[in-house]
Amino acid sequence: MATSKKMITREEWEKKLNAVKLRKEDMNTLVMNFLVTEGYVEAAEKFQRESGTKPEIDLATITDRMAVKKAVQNGNVEDAIEKVNDLNPEILDTNPELFFHLQQQRLIELIRQGKTEEALEFAQEELAPRGEENQAFLEELEKTVALLVFDDASTCPVKELLDLSHRLKTASEVNAAILTSQSHEKDPKLPSLLKMLIWAQNQLDEKAVYPHIIDLSTGKLEDPSE
Repeated sequence: MATSKKMITREEWEKKLNAVKLRKEDMNTLVMNFLVTEGYVEAAEKFQRESGTKPEIDLATITDRMAVKKAVQNGNVEDAIEKVNDLNPEILDTNPELFFHLQQQRLIELIRQGKTEEALEFAQEELAPRGEENQAFLEELEKTVALLVFDDASTCPVKELLDLSHRLKTASEVNAAILTSQSHEKDPKLPSLLKMLIWAQNQLDEKAVYPHIIDLSTGKLEDPSE
């Protein structure tokens, strides 16, 4: 026999919501965390001036981090590696997987430019030795070199390596590594809290009928239906 759900009116729900006290300082910290993690340096500087909220890291480092990310996104991987080493040489020294992926992206860019001989030489000198030490690296190298076998890259089984989305993936990996080196979270807290809110609503749906939040940006509620 189905169990009837508890009905919570809008008035009751809003009363419960208003009983929850949130400190403005905590909200400001969440906003600053998002701006810093996502790299919105100008917005973070303005928000600091207006709210008095101190960022968790030096805002000057955001500009450097975004320069690295942009370089990878534009395919300038060698420049990105130099910038990372200028920021903190230990990032790549202690993260062989990240360094391999950056070198792999350099190889992809050479192939994209049609520099076949240079690509083969780079793969042999820079990537092959790492593949000999790590089976996963070797498999990724073999997949990347396969791009050279096909005259038309669109027919290659691993053509997705040439997609701009692969650049973005590598750029995100570098961004996360830099944040970690600065003792900062890799991901902003705010989106995680919103996901938790949606999950909580879904769980509550099984037990009650209540006003749903239908617009996360405004907190707009939808009246419960019988």
